[in-house]
Amino acid sequence: MRVLFVCLGNICRSPTAEGMLRHKLEAAGLAESVTIDSCGTGDWHVGKAPDRRATAAAATRGIDLSGLRARQLERADFERFDYLLAMDHDNLADLLAMRPSDCDAHVGLFLDFAGREGAAVPDPYYGGEDGFGEVLDLVEAAADGLIGVLRKRLDSTS
Repeated sequence: MRVLFVCLGNICRSPTAEGMLRHKLEAAGLAESVTIDSCGTGDWHVGKAPDRRATAAAATRGIDLSGLRARQLERADFERFDYLLAMDHDNLADLLAMRPSDCDAHVGLFLDFAGREGAAVPDPYYGGEDGFGEVLDLVEAAADGLIGVLRKRLDSTS
């Protein structure tokens, strides 16, 4: 299985989601079965590390984001990934606009997997430190739900 997280600049929300899912998959013994990446719809931060506040907040939960670097969404991502998960409605609209007509991947909002249908992960970039903790809480809940779905899909293919 292959999962791609998508936000605007790929320095706050989507790398946090990538790091969280990787951390949880390792704990669940599923890290070898799932490929994870993140990207942004914009190109402002390509090649840059995640925001220092996102990195610091993730570190408080044992999640290391230091090796991640921002990249921009590519058309080929729709072929490479089984799940393309947006952090908010604007990102989802961008994904749907770029989605090729023959794309079989699941394209949707990440928080749907937390039972928060239609909810968005708020962008903490212009806010205070608290926003990064809130993002971690939200992506942790969604990661748990996504792992349940991935586990079922993996079990059905083995």
